[in-house]
Amino acid sequence: MDDFSINNPEYVWLSLAALLALAELFVPGVFLIWVAAAAAVTGILSLFIDLTVAGQLTAFGVATIASVLGGRRWYLTNIVTSEDPLLNNKAARLIGTTVTVVSPVNATSGRVKVGDGEWPARGPALEKGETARIVDVANGTLILEEMPKQVESGKTVS
Repeated sequence: MDDFSINNPEYVWLSLAALLALAELFVPGVFLIWVAAAAAVTGILSLFIDLTVAGQLTAFGVATIASVLGGRRWYLTNIVTSEDPLLNNKAARLIGTTVTVVSPVNATSGRVKVGDGEWPARGPALEKGETARIVDVANGTLILEEMPKQVESGKTVS
């Protein structure tokens, strides 16, 4: 085995490149792929040039730096836009949601039911059981607006 790796370093580098690329699939982070590319470059270079171990490690180091910097530049210039930009922003996703007051709300305090949980809230004076709409979220506190009263056959319904 030692004789094979000494006489055929290009296969070792190309195998390392394949393993790193495979590792990128299981541990995504968009970083190992650039190191895999550097290992592949070193392997291809070793196919054509008889490099010493120090030369191979130097080529790998230089190729790693170049590929990581090149990858960083590519990602900064080709920004991937999300179909759902609020995916990981739960608070922003709540804006526009109708909630039920569980503890009287005023300009400084109160609590509302959102889904299966309760959130601190503030806004106009609202009593327990009333509904309101979320218009903003500030520091984990929901900012509410009063729901317009509906008129149903001449009666005002809250």
